[in-house]
Amino acid sequence: MASLRDIRRRIVSVKKTQQITRAMRMVAAAKLRRAQERILAARPYADKMRATLAEVAAATRDAEHPLLARREANAKVELVVVASDRGLAGAFNANVLKHTQRVIAELEAAGREVTLSLVGRKTIDFFRRRRPKQIRAQRVFGEASLGRAIELAQEVSADFLAGEADEVVIIFSEFVSAMTQTPRDVRLLPFAPETTSADAPAKAPFSAEPDLDTLLATLVPKALEIEIYRGLLESQAGEYAARMAAMESATRNSEEMIGNLTLKFNRARQAAITRELIEIITGAEAL
Repeated sequence: MASLRDIRRRIVSVKKTQQITRAMRMVAAAKLRRAQERILAARPYADKMRATLAEVAAATRDAEHPLLARREANAKVELVVVASDRGLAGAFNANVLKHTQRVIAELEAAGREVTLSLVGRKTIDFFRRRRPKQIRAQRVFGEASLGRAIELAQEVSADFLAGEADEVVIIFSEFVSAMTQTPRDVRLLPFAPETTSADAPAKAPFSAEPDLDTLLATLVPKALEIEIYRGLLESQAGEYAARMAAMESATRNSEEMIGNLTLKFNRARQAAITRELIEIITGAEAL
């Protein structure tokens, strides 16, 4: 049975842990508010960018862009997997990694070759132990920024244009709410909007200067950058939300543990007092 000193030390230790988890929850909540504002501002822009590209692509008959071209073989797929650099975020990273494993299994079952471009230390650590030969590139997540999205877009575009990948897919955790984050996989390349020949107008409802080729050359890379930037923002907001929920749960658990330890300490102290009284009474009667 633990002594009173051991129980007291345990209570002090849990209280210190509770202070850390409470502080981490407050920090995550503050960062979540900023990240949520950024993703809510980026979503309409990304949706409008994709819609604009779809309108241009539907109206374009002769102009072409290499990042829109579908490959007939379509045998090589590059997965851009986005997770966080740190843990203590509940099942946030595990859900993304499990979803990635399912996607890889489906692609390999279809006879397709899969390579990995990893963003975040957790994805790097996970796949470095399991699929080291399939890793094409790796980088820490850091802070979601447009500059990082542009660098990543340039890398995957170079792989696609060089024929090292016939298709590029990004996997990230979509921020739904403070309590819900859903893993998603979205095709980046070929960046072909979902249009059909029936949707394409006979004549473009707009005029492009100097020409549609120049418009596509500017619009397609920018749309790819914005799509990746959105994925980074979604993942970062989801990470902060998951960490806030995990730290809140840890704080509640520590409060419950402190209560149980305090009760145990009081019972042990009462038992020690009772035992000492019995020894005194027994000694007095013997005299």
